[in-house]
Amino acid sequence: MSVHDFTVETNDGKQQSLSAYKGKALLIVNTASECGYTPQYKGLEALYQQYKSRGFEILAFPSNDFGGQEPGSNAEIKKFCELKYKTTFPLFAKVAVKGDGASPLYKYLQGLPKNGGEVKWNFNKFLVNAKGEVVAHLESGAEPTSDAVKKQVEAVLPSK
Repeated sequence: MSVHDFTVETNDGKQQSLSAYKGKALLIVNTASECGYTPQYKGLEALYQQYKSRGFEILAFPSNDFGGQEPGSNAEIKKFCELKYKTTFPLFAKVAVKGDGASPLYKYLQGLPKNGGEVKWNFNKFLVNAKGEVVAHLESGAEPTSDAVKKQVEAVLPSK
């Protein structure tokens, strides 16, 4: 099983198979609009712009699970991200990432024995290689534009 085996809901309510991202490196992030880490949207967009032409995608999944910091509707979240942070990477429908109600994708990510692990707050990041395998789990404080994160992203970019 891999990340590519899941189907998720887009921000506008359509079903999207993650198999559409086969052959691309992914950074899967649970986001929130009212969090101390919310300014990471800017860094995520910069990272996306730097690497998207090399087969890299960021998949953002808003969640209200931590501190009620994502209270908006899907439309409100999209508008906030696009206006305040000029985001262009894929933003999906709001999901639960913890507990019994967690989305199947997040249950899978957190249940992986290697590179998985509990999502403890907003802006946790799972780095996925082109085969759909999770290769790293980065905590909230990992700045998207840091050299450490860029080095990890570069290591999983598809071959040229």
